[in-house]
Amino acid sequence: MYSQQVTEHFENPHNIGTIVDADGTATVGSAASGEMLRLTLKISEGIVIDAKFRAFGCPTAIASGSVLTEMIINNSISDAQNITESHISNALGGLPEDKQRYATYAEKALKNAIVSSQSLQETTQ
Repeated sequence: MYSQQVTEHFENPHNIGTIVDADGTATVGSAASGEMLRLTLKISEGIVIDAKFRAFGCPTAIASGSVLTEMIINNSISDAQNITESHISNALGGLPEDKQRYATYAEKALKNAIVSSQSLQETTQ
């Protein structure tokens, strides 16, 4: 049912947690609905130096958050902005159609966290 990549990221999720002094934060979905992804980013000089996620949902939700953090850590914000749900799904070896929404959640969380970080920068300048 799940690809080897989904199983690996579900059983051994990478970068799970929350960055307390995050530069960017976003939550997509809600814990009440049982489907939620929260992403926190630490950014320095335009580079994502750390990313952590928390997820509620099925194995695909956890795997999507895990693989996303691996895709963006040590990459520029401009590169991170170009990541789509298709990139996330492909990195997980493809997702079943009924689970694709978790890759969509991950993409939305990423884009919203980047916007959040830019808003924070503007208010501190």
